[in-house]
Amino acid sequence: MSRAFLKHIDQQITKPKLSNHERAVFVLHDQLNLDVWPSWIREEKPLLIFMESAEKGNELPHHKKKAIYLLSSMRHFALECAEAGYPVHYHSTKKHFDDGLNEILSENEELNLTYMAPSEWDSRNRLRNVRSEFLDRVEEIPNNFFLADVEEYKERVKDGWLMEYFYREMRRKTGYLMNGDEPEGGGWNYDEENREKLPKDHPVPEIAKTESDDITEEVKEMVDSWYGDSFGESENFTYAVTRRQALYRLNEFIEERLDEFGPYEDAMAHGKYELFHSQLSVYLNNGLLLPTEVCNKAEEAYHNDNARLNSVEGFIRQIIGWREYVRVYYEAMMPEVREANHFNFTERLPEMYWSGETKMNCMSECLKPVIKEGYSHHIPRLMVLSNFSNLTETDPKELNRWFHLSYVDAYEWVVLPNVLGMSTFADGGVLASKPYVSSGNYIKKMSDYCKHCGYKISKKSGEEACPFNYLYWNFIDKQRETFTNNGRANFMVNMFDKKSEEDKKAIWESSEGFLRKLKRDSE
Repeated sequence: MSRAFLKHIDQQITKPKLSNHERAVFVLHDQLNLDVWPSWIREEKPLLIFMESAEKGNELPHHKKKAIYLLSSMRHFALECAEAGYPVHYHSTKKHFDDGLNEILSENEELNLTYMAPSEWDSRNRLRNVRSEFLDRVEEIPNNFFLADVEEYKERVKDGWLMEYFYREMRRKTGYLMNGDEPEGGGWNYDEENREKLPKDHPVPEIAKTESDDITEEVKEMVDSWYGDSFGESENFTYAVTRRQALYRLNEFIEERLDEFGPYEDAMAHGKYELFHSQLSVYLNNGLLLPTEVCNKAEEAYHNDNARLNSVEGFIRQIIGWREYVRVYYEAMMPEVREANHFNFTERLPEMYWSGETKMNCMSECLKPVIKEGYSHHIPRLMVLSNFSNLTETDPKELNRWFHLSYVDAYEWVVLPNVLGMSTFADGGVLASKPYVSSGNYIKKMSDYCKHCGYKISKKSGEEACPFNYLYWNFIDKQRETFTNNGRANFMVNMFDKKSEEDKKAIWESSEGFLRKLKRDSE
């Protein structure tokens, strides 16, 4: 493949002669930290192989900023390894990365290869096929970018073991926020303290923006050239792309936003899509940051009285609880879960997910940062974007694909459980204890979106009413069997049944009219 967009790599890395090497390590784009690799790699400094694959990039039209982030961070890491004394072979191929490795191994019969098991299913299968082809010349080592042992937990998770109990066990194992066998402060979580709406004019510190260097600009030019039709915008790329920059983002979060992260964890506000969230998932998910160092920093802030307990606990729970739990779920449920569709929805994704254009202000506000930055925090993802998808009877696989390609922090191991397990209930309740749907009242409670909307949150049906209001009750009625069989949600069916026939008719007619007019993806 042409190396026209690899000038900085070729200028700064001396291309090694592969026949001079007997041992090589293949480093994937989401494994950019040698600290968790076996010590012999840091001691011996073997040949490191990095791979840019055009076919891998074409599998899914990833958000342009996701493509820029992945490629720029991998190039920066490869350069750092070369500066640290590692021989580096930075390979570029039109085909997939396993084809590139097959070519390298076939042409260099004395070369032995080690790779770390990929976190994503398809990549793992591709590398295992390479291992099968070259037998004793290729070695797979365990993935050490996570804290939990998958084999220890996956059968329990597959049987419906709740995240809360997994999280408590992880707290005991790691010792985070523990006093002996008891949790710090006496409670395992402080969710009740973390559901405040952001007060009007409450100050929110901005996340630092990283200026693009020449390498990132070269990558941006390549992405615009090769993947110009992909989703999202490439302009104003400001993500960190090196470990040093990511550590700065971590320290900045701990010092400026962690303390108020907890109270406003679920809040949403007009024009403020980050609020007090860390955005560190972007860097955790490709190795620039490690979960232990992030949790250590957060716990240290609590013990130094720089952050309140409910904020630190909520933040640590996202990492050693939810992040680890969904990874185990992914391993336990794959590959069958890819086809999960409990409600048997078949509709295409609403067109607004691609354009951001809609009269519904909450949807517009939650889609804008995704289109521009490839990011929004977990409440817009769960309680607005996923909620609307479910209420409009959209095929959950369509939504899963959209989340996978739209977010900079997206990888299948984390997206699939969150979408097909948590937010759409597509797996029938293995991960989530109830369907996560709501009316517009939740959005009003947690945001100021309704003040700027073309619909009226106070109206329950009719053309002026907030669509979430009537779509929610329409969903409850249509999916009454699921709700009736769910101990946590069966009361909602009773509430619907107690409505007057006139109200029920208005709900049905409003929903039918809205769904009929809703523009869908035509691809």
